[in-house]
Amino acid sequence: MPTPDGAAPRRKTQYRRRLRTRLILSFLLLGFGLTLMLAITTNWARARVEDQLVEDVMNRNIDEYARRYYADPERKPAVPVEQIRGRVVSRNNFEALRVEQPDWYAFSDGIHNMSGVNEDGTPFAYKLAVRKTPDTWFFLAYDMSQSMLGKRQFNNALIGVVIVFTGLSLLIGWWAASRVMSPVSELAQRLRVSGGSSQPDALASHFPDDEVGELAKALDDYSSRLTEVVKRDREFNADVSHELRTPLAVIKGAVELSLSRSDLDDKTRSRLQRIQRAEAQCTDLISALLLLSRNERGPGSTDVGKVAEQLLDAHRAQLGGKPLELRLEGGIEQRVDAPESAINVALGNLVGNAVKYTPSGEVVVRLLPGAVEVVDSGPGLSAEDAARLFERGYRGTHAEHSQGGGIGLSIVRRLCELYGWSVQVRPGDVRGVVATLRFSPM
Repeated sequence: MPTPDGAAPRRKTQYRRRLRTRLILSFLLLGFGLTLMLAITTNWARARVEDQLVEDVMNRNIDEYARRYYADPERKPAVPVEQIRGRVVSRNNFEALRVEQPDWYAFSDGIHNMSGVNEDGTPFAYKLAVRKTPDTWFFLAYDMSQSMLGKRQFNNALIGVVIVFTGLSLLIGWWAASRVMSPVSELAQRLRVSGGSSQPDALASHFPDDEVGELAKALDDYSSRLTEVVKRDREFNADVSHELRTPLAVIKGAVELSLSRSDLDDKTRSRLQRIQRAEAQCTDLISALLLLSRNERGPGSTDVGKVAEQLLDAHRAQLGGKPLELRLEGGIEQRVDAPESAINVALGNLVGNAVKYTPSGEVVVRLLPGAVEVVDSGPGLSAEDAARLFERGYRGTHAEHSQGGGIGLSIVRRLCELYGWSVQVRPGDVRGVVATLRFSPM
C-alpha cells in the first residue's frame, strides 16, 4: 500500500532467524560442542596415560640397565625392551658427549621429550631417560615414531567421530524441530484461516492441554474480546451515523424550505446557504468516517472536476474581504471509482488548508491525468511539517491560534490507504505549498 508521500513502503529487514531454524542450530551446536569436548578430553586422557606408562617403563628399565652395567662393567648391558636404545658414558667421555650431544650433556636426571627432523627430512621423536652418577652416565632412548603415527591416526578418527556426530545432531535437530513446531504451525494455520471471518472458530479444542493449548486458549480469549470491541465499535459508528443523519436531514429540509421563500433579504439568504454548505460537508464527513470505520470501499463514480468547482464556490462564499483568488485549471474530465463523499472529504481538506493558511494571493486547483493538485501562495512548508503533516493531531508551524484539531489530513491519509490513492505535500517552486492527490486507475 502506498505511503502518504507516494513512495512504496520499505519492508523491514528480518535479521532474526525463524524459531525452527534456531532449534536446529541449537541441536547442531550442542552436538558439535559436546562431541568436540569429548574428543579433546579423550585425546588428552590417552596422551596422559600413554606418557605415564612409557615413563614408568623407562624408569624401571634404566634402573635395570644400570644394575646390569655394574654387574659386568666390561660388557655392554642388554636393554630389556626392544624399542629402547641404551648408551653408557664414562667419566673420560663426558667432554666428548658435550661436543657430540650437547643437549644430552645438559639434561639432568629424569625423562625428557626429544623431537626434530633428521638430515633426510624425516621427523623423529623419542623419550630420553637420564641417570647421572659421578663416574657414569646412563641414557635410554625410547622411539616414539610409531606412537606419534598412532596418535595421528587416533586424532583423525576423533575428527571423523566429531563430524559424524555433528551430522547426527543436525538430523536429530531437524526431526525434533519439526515435531516441536508442528502444533505451532497448525495453530498459526488455523488462526490464519479463522481470522478472515467475523466469528472466528475456537482454537483450544483442537490442541492438547500443553503449552500450545494454553497459547490457543489465550488467543481464543483475546479473539473474543477483540471481536466484542469491534462489534461495539461498529454498532457505535452505525448508531452515531444514523442518529446524526436524522437531525441533519431535518436541518437540510428546513434550510431548503427557508431558501424557497421569496421575501428573504440577502444577508439571511447568505447565512442559510452557509448552513446548507455546512450540512452537506457534515453529511459527507459522516459517510467517509463510516467507510473508514468499516474499512470498506463505498460504491460510486464521481466527477473530480465537479467536486472541485463546488468546493471552490463554497470557499469563495466564505472569503469575506480576504484578498484571495480561487480558480480551477485544466479541462480534463476525470472520474474516480469512489463515492462523492470520499472525494469531497479528501479534496476538501486540501483546499480548506490552502485557503486557511494563505493570507493573500491565489489558490489553484489543477486537474491532471489521474491526479489533482492544490497550489497556494501561502507561507510555505517547513521540513518538520513535511515529515509530520499527516500524523494525527499534528498541527503545522503556521497553525498558530487557528481552529482545528489536526485530524483533517490524517483522515485524508486514511482515505488514501482505503482506496489505494496517494497524497503528497511539498513546498512550491517559488513559495507556498503544492498538495497532490493521485488516484488509482479505474
